[in-house]
Order: sequence, then C-alpha cells, then structure tokens
Amino acid sequence: MKTFLAKKETVQPKWHLIDAEGLVLGRLAVKAANIIRGRHKASYTPHVDNGDFVVIVNAEKVVLTGKKEEQNSYMFFSGYVGGESYRSLSQMREKHPEFIIEHAVKGMLPKNRLANKMLTKLRVFAGPNHTHEAQNPVKITL
Repeated sequence: MKTFLAKKETVQPKWHLIDAEGLVLGRLAVKAANIIRGRHKASYTPHVDNGDFVVIVNAEKVVLTGKKEEQNSYMFFSGYVGGESYRSLSQMREKHPEFIIEHAVKGMLPKNRLANKMLTKLRVFAGPNHTHEAQNPVKITL
C-alpha cells in the first residue's frame, strides 16, 4: 500500500462559520488554524494547501483569560528609525477587533510561503453579519 499525498488540483475546499462570541481567543485560533491547514481531514498533507475556508463573526466579543486584556500589546514598525509604536489589546478591540483574531491565527500557522496563501482563507468580521452567505458556510460549535 502506498502513502496517499494530496495534490493541489484534487482539493475541494469547504466553508466553515465560527461564532466567536464568548469563546477564548487561543482555543478559537487553534481550531481555525487547524481547519485552514486541513488538519481535520484524513487527506492532510503538510506541503499542500488542502484546508478549508473559515468565516469568523462577532470578533469583538472574543474573551481572553487572566490579565491579558490589560497586559497584551501589539508592536508596529513603520520602517523608519524610531518608528516603533505599541497599541494595547483594548485599543485594538475598539478600532480593529478583526486584527486580534487574525494575528492569533497567523501565529499558529507555519512560518513559510504556504502559510501566506493559507491566511487568505480566513475571513474575520467584527459583527454578526458576513458577506459569504452565497458560499453556504457550515456552522461549527466549539
């Protein structure tokens, strides 16, 4: 018996919907990253992007445990000398709540070129509405 390796041409991606209201950020990010990579499939192949699309709604209502809400901060660099800036998690939650989940999922993907393509399969929305009704995403409960 030979080992089955998935090919890019044979992959049939599906769409999944996750409601982030009341979910812990890390647990949500692990589940989303595994679906994006395709680790939930029997045909998982590490060097092929055979994952599914993930739509996450209610990103502003995600929960963090402990004192992470006050202690976590995100660093941005403009590329110029002295161009570092820091924003707290509470500031990011007010202005860009999608970024919190995108950043967490990106950190759980492999650090290679394939991960950049995988990250395009993640769609995060701050509120309960999303623009992917036509794809009929399957709701996942965590």
